[in-house]
Amino acid sequence: MQTGYVIGRIIATVKDKGFKGKKLLIIQPVKSDGTRSHDYIIATDSVGAGAGELVFWVRGKEASFPFLPEKIAVDATVVGIIDCISKT
Repeated sequence: MQTGYVIGRIIATVKDKGFKGKKLLIIQPVKSDGTRSHDYIIATDSVGAGAGELVFWVRGKEASFPFLPEKIAVDATVVGIIDCISKT
């Protein structure tokens, strides 16, 4: 799992039928030192995340797991919203 900030949303009127009804988010990954990366990722949303929220996301085969038994062609999916980070 990786962390990142939701910085926007993608609206696509024409897309694969597997994405019908699924929200696509623009994620700015967070590096291990806590700074924001200069890269961006498009990820499906499985938890109702919105702009400005810190989220954790998965990449690869695991990105399709939240949508099982439906099979969709997805590379990245937001699987949680981070409320706070505690260093204990």
